[in-house]
Amino acid sequence: MKRIRIIGSVGSGKTTLARSLSEEWGIPYYELDNVVWERNPAGDRRRTEEERTELLDTLIKSEAWVIEGVHNEEWAAGSFREADVIVFLDPAYSVRTYRIIKRFILQKLGRETAHYEVTYRIFLKMFKWNKYFEQNGKPNFFKNYALYTDKIIVLKNKSQLKQFLYQ
Repeated sequence: MKRIRIIGSVGSGKTTLARSLSEEWGIPYYELDNVVWERNPAGDRRRTEEERTELLDTLIKSEAWVIEGVHNEEWAAGSFREADVIVFLDPAYSVRTYRIIKRFILQKLGRETAHYEVTYRIFLKMFKWNKYFEQNGKPNFFKNYALYTDKIIVLKNKSQLKQFLYQ
């Protein structure tokens, strides 16, 4: 496995898993949020659709990568097509909710960093995004990418995650 695509809702553990795989296997990881947004000290800028697609296409042409993100829209389809394995992180809704709260507290205390301004507005949006993913994102993913069933691995808890990591 040299090309790994990780998908899941906010709070599912995508970035944590991507970092772990990147460190353990010595391959770069990329966050799709950083494909959508050009990060600048003066403020982030949303990339145009063309810029975003071009950047992602460049990344997936690499020999090895871990790409993580919630995005499963058409512009991200190449990352699923080119992946050797697609890891769908699907912890319980309540676990994701807990992680959203925990992340916010840690970020506000300065113990965890964020690529965005940590505000109550974003915090509340995370709950909406979590619910939206559960109701729409998850069903759309399995409908739109059913042709990749042979390379999709669904992980629902830490024991399944450990089994995947140390197989």
